[in-house]
Amino acid sequence: MHPEIESPPPAPGPPGSNLPEISVSELAGTVKRVLENALDRVRVRGELGRVTIAKSGHLYADLKDTGAVVSIIMWKGAAGALKFRPEEGLEVVVEGRVTTWSGRSQYQLVADRMEPAGAGALMALLDERRKRLAAEGLFAAERKRPIPFLPRIVGVVTSPNGAVIRDILHRLRERFPVRVLVWPVLVQGEKAAGQIAAAIRGFNALTPESPNMAAGSVPRPDLLIVARGGGSIEDLWAFNEEIVVRAAADSAIPLISAVGHETDTTLIDFVADLRAPTPTGAAEKAVPVRMELLATLADLDGRQNSGIQRLLEMRRTGFDTAVRRLRPAGHLLAEPTQRLDHASAILSRALVANLRAHESAFAGIASRLNPMALSHDLGRRREKLDFLGERTRQSLLRSVERRRDRFGPLSERLEPAMRRIIGDWSRVLESQGKLLESLSHRGVLARGYSLVTRANGELAIRATALVPGERVAIRFSDGIAGAEILPPEAGDKVTETHRPRTGPDLPPKPARAKKEEGQGSLF
Repeated sequence: MHPEIESPPPAPGPPGSNLPEISVSELAGTVKRVLENALDRVRVRGELGRVTIAKSGHLYADLKDTGAVVSIIMWKGAAGALKFRPEEGLEVVVEGRVTTWSGRSQYQLVADRMEPAGAGALMALLDERRKRLAAEGLFAAERKRPIPFLPRIVGVVTSPNGAVIRDILHRLRERFPVRVLVWPVLVQGEKAAGQIAAAIRGFNALTPESPNMAAGSVPRPDLLIVARGGGSIEDLWAFNEEIVVRAAADSAIPLISAVGHETDTTLIDFVADLRAPTPTGAAEKAVPVRMELLATLADLDGRQNSGIQRLLEMRRTGFDTAVRRLRPAGHLLAEPTQRLDHASAILSRALVANLRAHESAFAGIASRLNPMALSHDLGRRREKLDFLGERTRQSLLRSVERRRDRFGPLSERLEPAMRRIIGDWSRVLESQGKLLESLSHRGVLARGYSLVTRANGELAIRATALVPGERVAIRFSDGIAGAEILPPEAGDKVTETHRPRTGPDLPPKPARAKKEEGQGSLF
């Protein structure tokens, strides 16, 4: 032992004491000598954390257990001789000497030997907790909810300071600006897990947005993002706590986890509805690209217009064909009436011819028989024949009347039926025309949107695709205006403007469009 650590520290003296004054460097040097003399070499067992290999080849890491953490250093030669790759969470036995670093006034272990000693305690605890929660079914795929395609409100649970929230807001503003609600929480430390779980449950307790919602009320988001930047397993441990995992599992709002870097994995990633590799990736998965949607809508609008036009042409052609094939009402009865008249004429002539033939036959017989009996019989037969002829004529007349009565209502019903059919088709065509008008892109343009096309007619989707000096056409609801793409350094120095006008020709120098306002400050 060094003599200085055997004696108790001197009692503080009164003001004006005769103790000699020393500098901070002298104090640090004294502590360094005392520590190195008191502890020559030590052999320590613990769990590796925050392993870093510098460009110089030196290895820096933390050696920890449940109660303390000590920094260790392995110089390039000793680190290069290791037979395994040190990784965070690995339990090792380190041998070396204890010293101090005066620049930070902290002690550290300069190691020259390191051997693996098994899995770390934190990793074992994490694996046990993961298996227990998985056995409860919290990680089952059927529990996961689909992410809304275009959420109106996005809730973010993260620290209000740092690059994470700025990256999320910047990416949302680039892709599709939406309303963002931030619940500020600690993302590291003892209180972090409770605040994160309370934020998730707090967002779920809000009331969904409605037209009769009171002014100043905070609506419930359509999507949640739980985000944090990268770090060691200790830094991310709050997202492995059971209270956070159960709050994410109970969330009725679809949740995206974006904790750490792509290689980092926490328990909230298993229970979340979707895992993003980074906070920026979470923003990309939350909303689509607005310009791509506009291009898709424009393409669908053109295809819909073409389809409706083809459908109308097909229906119009079929209607015209049906009208041409439909014969007038008079023509439908003309042929049956003509056949009836022809049959009636034939029947009358046949009856007369038959009567004459029988009269001739009777006359021949009468010349050979009793004239009186024959005359009486002939009269009787003539009466019978007249009676049968009258019955036949009456039957034919009644048949003709029945047919006329039957065809009369059909003729009267035919014209109203045709009118109803034509009216139904007219209403269908009118409805299709209104639908076409409501789905037309002109309605979108009337609400303040515009389409930018290049000189070759191609739709401009991204600003990066345009070249300074290029001439473009901007289509508004009331016409087309020409514009010229200015270089970024030109700023807002636009000296000449032109009124928008209809027509395919572009004006020589159109005015530059006003810069779109951003989403605004979160705080």
